[in-house]
Amino acid sequence: MCGRFTQYRTAVEYLNALRYDKPIQGGIDPEPINRYNIAPRSRVMIFYETDTGLRMARLPWGYQPFWAVGKRSPAINARVETAATSRFFRDIWATGRTLVAADGWYEWVKDPSDPKKKQPYYIRRKDGEPLWFAALAQVDRTGMTDREGDGFVIITANSDQGMVDIHDRRSVVLEADLAREWIEPDLTLERAEEIVRHLALPVEVFEWFPVNRAVGNVRNEGLSLIEPTS
Repeated sequence: MCGRFTQYRTAVEYLNALRYDKPIQGGIDPEPINRYNIAPRSRVMIFYETDTGLRMARLPWGYQPFWAVGKRSPAINARVETAATSRFFRDIWATGRTLVAADGWYEWVKDPSDPKKKQPYYIRRKDGEPLWFAALAQVDRTGMTDREGDGFVIITANSDQGMVDIHDRRSVVLEADLAREWIEPDLTLERAEEIVRHLALPVEVFEWFPVNRAVGNVRNEGLSLIEPTS
């Protein structure tokens, strides 16, 4: 799963990596985002496309349909195996395909000698390029209002190869061309499912290493959180 991640570059750097060549709606903040410890329920920059171009919005990380309010906590992830058919995500699967720009994400591994202790690991691309998480969101696509209930989830899939030792689930990360296609408003639902189920970046694109346990406290921030530890 993905329960904590980083988003520290500027919006321009993410857009350059996306190689997006259509109009950008709204202004672009030139300052680095500088978030090294993004936790559920905090507001996060997402990217989505409308008929007139790309928009950016800051949405809470977490979503639940109106009928589930009070019955369970908001979800932060959607399993790729069931996201297209689940009643919980059915509406936003059809209308809310979005992207979350990131630089990496964290997972925690239990200490075999003491299950109460967990070692955080940071996962990123080996080439240092930004990541594009496939996500689903309830969002006002006109970008005009901030509505109650709006939020997003990150799609996850089974881990593979050595990453299984870190966690049995991983974020669905798309290469730039597929990320652009994922958010096209007229993309068929069948093609959307094919992209996230079969065309995500493979495990061998990533690297992972232990980092400081300070990341476990959501109040901690800064570059030191993603520096490798022995």
